[in-house]
Amino acid sequence: MDPKPIYIAGEWVAGEAEPITVTNPYTNGEIALIGAASEKQVKRACQAAKNAFEEYSRWPGHRRAEVVSGLRDGVRVREEELGQILVAQCGKPVILARGEVERCLETLTLAAECLHWMSGHEVPLDSSPVGEGMLGLARRVPLGPIAAITPFNFPLNLTAHKLGPALAVGCTVVHKPASVTPLDAFVLAEILDGLDLHPGTYNLVPGRGAEVGEPLCASEELRAITFTGSGEVGRWLTTRAGLKKLTMELGSTAAAIFAADADLDFAIPRLVKGAFGFAGQSCISLQRVFIERSIFDEFCDRFTEETEKIGVGDPAEADVLVGPMITTAEADRALRWIEEARAGGALVLTGGTREGNVIFPTVLTGVKLEMKVVEREVFAPVVSLIPYDELDEAIAWTNRNDYGLNLSIFTRDIHAALRAADELEAGTVLVNESPTWRADIMPYGGVKGSGIGREGTRYVFEELTEPKLIAIRRR
Repeated sequence: MDPKPIYIAGEWVAGEAEPITVTNPYTNGEIALIGAASEKQVKRACQAAKNAFEEYSRWPGHRRAEVVSGLRDGVRVREEELGQILVAQCGKPVILARGEVERCLETLTLAAECLHWMSGHEVPLDSSPVGEGMLGLARRVPLGPIAAITPFNFPLNLTAHKLGPALAVGCTVVHKPASVTPLDAFVLAEILDGLDLHPGTYNLVPGRGAEVGEPLCASEELRAITFTGSGEVGRWLTTRAGLKKLTMELGSTAAAIFAADADLDFAIPRLVKGAFGFAGQSCISLQRVFIERSIFDEFCDRFTEETEKIGVGDPAEADVLVGPMITTAEADRALRWIEEARAGGALVLTGGTREGNVIFPTVLTGVKLEMKVVEREVFAPVVSLIPYDELDEAIAWTNRNDYGLNLSIFTRDIHAALRAADELEAGTVLVNESPTWRADIMPYGGVKGSGIGREGTRYVFEELTEPKLIAIRRR
């Protein structure tokens, strides 16, 4: 099998680094062999993106919107193919894979439409004596060529969140997909290759971690890096990016506070799906639930009962919600954390076992706040249930670590809800909804160790542009 060629400067070329084998995490069988970019090829892609920016950034907005719409239309034509790719390369349950393709279509639609209302503003220069007789106009202009580094868990939609707005505002892109889930990016490259674009407007440079990431960060041609991935890699990027704008989403330990007055019937199914869908491999998968003590036992019983109804196993089956972990090494790590918690006194209410790379949905009680399954991002189908007595306590426990992406509270008390909204340290606080909930139009991003900047089509526009002042002397 010859490796798939990579896409640089409008050409499909053989990768010069060692090819990458893509495997199905459920079967561990090989599904593709792809080319990998060498350092020299990454540098060529960055230069091509810079060259293309000179032309593409001057295109009128309607032409750039047509590019994004053309990408969306190409995705729609290949919708079923892309869904099957997500099942095969990610181990994503088919119902969730199809949902991701639909979200990708929506994201690209939003990116194309947002150009209709994106604008700058007048600057009242004459509010200062030195500005008398001057007219000030602040326009939003694209930053320049950028790097987009995307993760394994939502490879298609998160690429759309980076690529769609970038192309809409006039940025050109060098894209590094996750090395374990790159195949959807090849489909996007094929679609873009069929559009009338200057060579280098989009470049695809697959590769292993720092082998591609290092020259991307070091490139003097790029103006920004947008990255979704682990905090460890995010911190590494910040030390090497130099004078580039950074947008980074770095994960979380998503939590929900559940008050005694909340609606169990409404909440339990949402929280269970939010915890275990796609084997908990989402930055906002529910990991911690703080439950008011008076209803703790009932909550545990009902949460466990609902958990045991979930379909587990082959992601190609329509009724499966929990498929495999992305790699055997990740499954090993998650099970090790469960066993460490058990050895430390935690009680496993259900789960805690595996078949191949599939870990059965695991519910823990009796945990300590400093345990890895509570304090660190578990990124697996593991949830800890913890009782609390006072809201102060629950808020403090929720805020105690270095993450703050999506957090939630379930209550009928508007005062408690508003207090939580004020005091929870997060980019998003949800009331009476799982922290796993996300709309693609919303500002999405975290505080503290969860990242820098925001995604969501309108908000990425601001991340990928900068104000340019035009000052005119009136005569």
